[in-house]
Amino acid sequence: MEGPWALSFLLLACLLLPDSTLSQPSPREEEQGEATRAPSHRHAARAERDHEKYHHNPDKQPPRSQCVRCCDPPTHSSAYPMYQPLPHINVTILKGEKGDRGERGLQGKFGKAGSAGSRGHTGPKGQKGSIGATGEPCKSHYAAFSVGRKKPLHSNDYYQTLLFDTEFVNLYGHFNMFTGKFYCYVPGIYYFALNVHTWNQKETYLHMVKNGVEVVILYAQQSDRSIMQSQSVMLELQEQDEVWVRLFKGERENAVFSDEYDTYVTFSGYLIKHSGEP
Repeated sequence: MEGPWALSFLLLACLLLPDSTLSQPSPREEEQGEATRAPSHRHAARAERDHEKYHHNPDKQPPRSQCVRCCDPPTHSSAYPMYQPLPHINVTILKGEKGDRGERGLQGKFGKAGSAGSRGHTGPKGQKGSIGATGEPCKSHYAAFSVGRKKPLHSNDYYQTLLFDTEFVNLYGHFNMFTGKFYCYVPGIYYFALNVHTWNQKETYLHMVKNGVEVVILYAQQSDRSIMQSQSVMLELQEQDEVWVRLFKGERENAVFSDEYDTYVTFSGYLIKHSGEP
């Protein structure tokens, strides 16, 4: 048992005793300490010399230290210009009074036309407008005639215009009873109708004429008895056109029957549509 106790006591003594090596400074640390102590000795020696020098000669003043603080105001001119901060001015806040309005400049060039926009929405329905002024009365165009013949007519060596002696309707006098012709004063489309009574044992041969040109023919052959024969046509007439009926010349035995008591021959016409109407 003595061996283990002796070893434990030895270890405890080593821990409690101070290390002699740690208390002694190293050579490097001694040099650094001397270096830090050396300036203080030099400053003290320098201060002593300056005191003796200027104490015996009061006219001389010790030179000022060249180390100054940059924030202190300068007391004498220095060889090195000191930095002086300049104030910063915000120019945007220095706004003057509003000036007069200038003259209008020249108009610039027109730009390119943009693309057509989309169609907008349908707007609301507007209010009902006021009643307009009364218009002119509607202009109607009329033309009509109907005439008859009570006398018989035989052919001759030339064309004979069929004249009429009875007037049934002659609106505005457009049919001339003396010449036997209808004169167009209202241009448009007309309807014409011709009715005759034939003569037995004789031919009946007539033309309906427009401006001297045959348009339609009314014809009946020879027969033992007389009959009623008719012809009709629609013509488009211009103003001053003429329409009438004529009997063919006497190359054949040609005649139209009638008597003084009854009207066997009629010629009629009327306007269907005026040319100015849509």
